[in-house]
Amino acid sequence: MNRLDRPRARWALLLVAAAVAALSGGCGDDSSTSGAASRQDEVAERGASVMPFDLDRTTHQFTKTDSGGVQTVVADDPRDTAQITLIRQHLAEEVDHFRRGDFTDPAAIHGNQMPGLQALRGHAGRITIGQESTPDGGRVTYTTTVPELVDALHAWFDAQVSDHGAHATR
Repeated sequence: MNRLDRPRARWALLLVAAAVAALSGGCGDDSSTSGAASRQDEVAERGASVMPFDLDRTTHQFTKTDSGGVQTVVADDPRDTAQITLIRQHLAEEVDHFRRGDFTDPAAIHGNQMPGLQALRGHAGRITIGQESTPDGGRVTYTTTVPELVDALHAWFDAQVSDHGAHATR
């Protein structure tokens, strides 16, 4: 190959490489799926530092209601008394914090920009938060008459279901 053909060969090689990259861009991992899985892995890792129970042995359920919602956390094995005790202790502590507008733990897991979080922090006194034990864990009930806070609770629930993936249901 003479010296005049080298630049043309380089350009041809670059064009082929660009075409291959463009055509293969849609192949391989679905970035939205791998991004969601990566986010759920991050949340599970952060959750382990906040929640004393094992996320792989428990399930969160978030049920929206007209006046707020119900968060239930249960041991996957109803005979797992260690997990049940940890769930109940954790929920009691969280309810105490939430009633004071302290949502530090959810923010540590999901981030400060978590949907609904700012409204919940700023208006905690306008939300009635109750907690009770269930045979396999515990339940937290959030109730308000303020439509904007109902929306904030629903957004907060949706974010948790999305972030927790297989560890949470609606």
